[in-house]
Amino acid sequence: MTAAELAALKKRAALDIEELIPLVRPIVEDVKARGDAALLEYTARFDGVRISPSALRVSQREFQQAREEVTPDIQAAFRQAAHNVRLFHERERPPEMWLTQIGPGLMAGQRWTPVERVGLYVPGGKGDFPSVMLMLGICATVAGVKEVIACTPPTPEGKVNSGTLVAAELAGVKEVYRVGGAQAIAAMAFGTETIPRVDKIVGPGGPYVAAALHLVAYEVAVGPLAGPSEGLILADETADPRLVALDLLVQGEHSTDAASLLVTHSESLVEEVQKALPPLLARLPTRRREICAAVLEGYGGAVLTASLEESIAFVNDYAPEHLQLALRDPFAILPRIRHAGAILLGQGTPFTFPDFALGPSNVIPTGGFARAQSPVSVLDFMKRSSLCFISSREGFEALAPGVAAFAEYEGFPGHALAVMMRCL
Repeated sequence: MTAAELAALKKRAALDIEELIPLVRPIVEDVKARGDAALLEYTARFDGVRISPSALRVSQREFQQAREEVTPDIQAAFRQAAHNVRLFHERERPPEMWLTQIGPGLMAGQRWTPVERVGLYVPGGKGDFPSVMLMLGICATVAGVKEVIACTPPTPEGKVNSGTLVAAELAGVKEVYRVGGAQAIAAMAFGTETIPRVDKIVGPGGPYVAAALHLVAYEVAVGPLAGPSEGLILADETADPRLVALDLLVQGEHSTDAASLLVTHSESLVEEVQKALPPLLARLPTRRREICAAVLEGYGGAVLTASLEESIAFVNDYAPEHLQLALRDPFAILPRIRHAGAILLGQGTPFTFPDFALGPSNVIPTGGFARAQSPVSVLDFMKRSSLCFISSREGFEALAPGVAAFAEYEGFPGHALAVMMRCL
C-alpha cells in the first residue's frame, strides 16, 4: 500500500465531527431553550414518530409488555449475561477509601464516591441492543449511582425496543425515555420538563450523537466516544483460516462503516481465508451479507506484512477496539500489544463472547482512542476525592518551610503566610 492508502485504512470511518457541529448546534440550543416541545418536534422530524409529552417516559405497562414479548430463552440469555457482567464489574469497584503515610504525621489518600445522576445513551435506530443497556446499566448500579436514566430512540411504531427494556430492568435502570439522537444528549445535559438533567452522559452513538456530546462537554461530563465497530485479527501461519473468516464476519456485520481486518505475515493464510469466506457469507441473511461484503471491500480485508514484528507494529499503530490474537502462543505476544480496547487470547475466544456475555463492557473506544482510553467500566460512574490529613505538630513543621518556600517562589505570599503563621 502507498502511504496515503495506509493512512486511510488506519483512519477507518472516523468522521470529522467538526463538519457536523454547525448542523447539531441548533438542535442542542433549541432543546436547551424549549425543552420538551423541541424534543417532540425533532422526534417527529428525525424518527417519524409523533408522541405527547406524557409518552416521553416509558410506562410500567410497557416494561411489562416487553417481558411478555421477549421469549423465555432470550430472557434466560439476558440473565446469564447480566450475572457475568455484574460479577466482572464488581471486581472493578475500588476500595471506598485508602490512606497512606507520607511521613511522620502526614497522611494522604483517596476516597471514591459514585456520580450522583447519570444518563445512559443506548442506540436503537438500527435494531435492538439490550447488551449495551445491560453493560452500561450494570456498571452504573454497581458503582452505586443513585439516579440512572436512559434515552433510546423510538421504533417506527413509536415503541421502545422490548429487549432493551427487559435489559434495563435486569440492570436496575427504572427510568427510560423514548428519545434519541442529538436531541436526547441535549435533554440529558440541560434537562427538560420531563427529562432530568444529569451529571454525566455515557454511551455509544452515531456521528450526530458524538457531535452533540462534543457540544455539551462543558455543561456535563461525558464518557469515552465510541463510534463504528472495529476488529483486528493478528494471526500467524498456525491460525485456522475458517475460524479467521468466521471472526471477520462477526465484526463485519455491524454496519457498513465498521472495520474488520486480518493482519498477518502469512500469505498462505490470506489465500485460505479468501477461499473460506464466500460459503460462510452465503449463510448470512441478505442484508447482513451485503453489510459484510461492503466492510471487507472498504475498511476491512487483509493486511499482509513482511513479519510478525511488522504486524504487531501495525496493530499498535491502529489501536483497535477489538483485537484477537490468533497466534501459536498469544500469551507470549500479549506483552508486546500496547494499544487495544479488548484483547481476545486465541481463536477459542470469538468476538461474540465479550460482545454479549463474557463480562467486560462492550462499550469500547474506537477510532484509535484505545491509545489513551479504556472500555467503559465502573470507574466511569465514580469519582475520587483526594484526602489530606496532618495528624501531628512534628509532621506539620517538617513540611512547612519547604511548602512556604514553594509558595513564595510561585508568587503566592498568602499561601506562605497561611503556613508560617501556624508555626508561631
